[in-house]
Amino acid sequence: MRAEQITPSITYHGEGPVWSESWGGLRFVDMLAGDILTLADTGSVTREHVGAVAAVVRPRRGGGAVIGLERGFGLQAPDGSVQALAELWSAPDIRMNEGGCDPDGRFYCGSMAYDKRQGAGKVYRLDPDLSTRIVLEDVTISNGLEWSPDGALAYYNDTPTGRIAVFDYDRDAGLTGRRTFVEIPDGHGHPDGLTVDADGGVWTALYGSGTVHRYSPEGKLDEVIEVGPKQVTACTFGGAGLDELFITTSREELAPDEQPQAGALFRAKVGVTGMPVRPFAG
Repeated sequence: MRAEQITPSITYHGEGPVWSESWGGLRFVDMLAGDILTLADTGSVTREHVGAVAAVVRPRRGGGAVIGLERGFGLQAPDGSVQALAELWSAPDIRMNEGGCDPDGRFYCGSMAYDKRQGAGKVYRLDPDLSTRIVLEDVTISNGLEWSPDGALAYYNDTPTGRIAVFDYDRDAGLTGRRTFVEIPDGHGHPDGLTVDADGGVWTALYGSGTVHRYSPEGKLDEVIEVGPKQVTACTFGGAGLDELFITTSREELAPDEQPQAGALFRAKVGVTGMPVRPFAG
């Protein structure tokens, strides 16, 4: 299956697509530009600057959004104004990268070093009362995080490990029992952003491969989406029926004339539906 390109090359490092009816459709980030982009029904894209980094964005139950910023979290009010919460660290060589919300409405975002050094990152959780805690330590490039349809499992990518991990999830115990769900063979790309469909299939963008893979709940590869640009970063389900897979790409470190489609947004009809986005309860 092949994805179709639906925008020009408009991002340097496109990431984190998410569909929410509360804001009228698809948003994604140009992460290192610090911008949130919105795709209109007409196909046009608008851009909003929110900080030095816009790592990830999710809707809030009461309207607006929660955002992963360079060194912490931010809250966007329904009127669009953004309040940055207290920074979680002061070191300028570490930034937020990716995340998502658990079934209990708590927002997670993982960090990484700008130089990608091993074990420099952590995964942080923002609770609805705006308290924060560290839930994972010693991660390198913290990426996709999403839960199974019943909320009992959480899938997670720390990209350099070359594998998709799976945890058991419980509101009180949190993420426990980490184990390997899928090992990505050498030469097939690096696991980046991921999403989960309504049947429990796990879709992972494989950075460097130009593809998105679907794995069955048992971990069997059963679908490959060809995207084109090699630096495929993340994917999510959207559209009125949640039956379209939107895919972001990056042109980070590419020459101006290299892979002209890189940085564009892509879409594929994949024959299954996704799950509604889990909003932040704060």
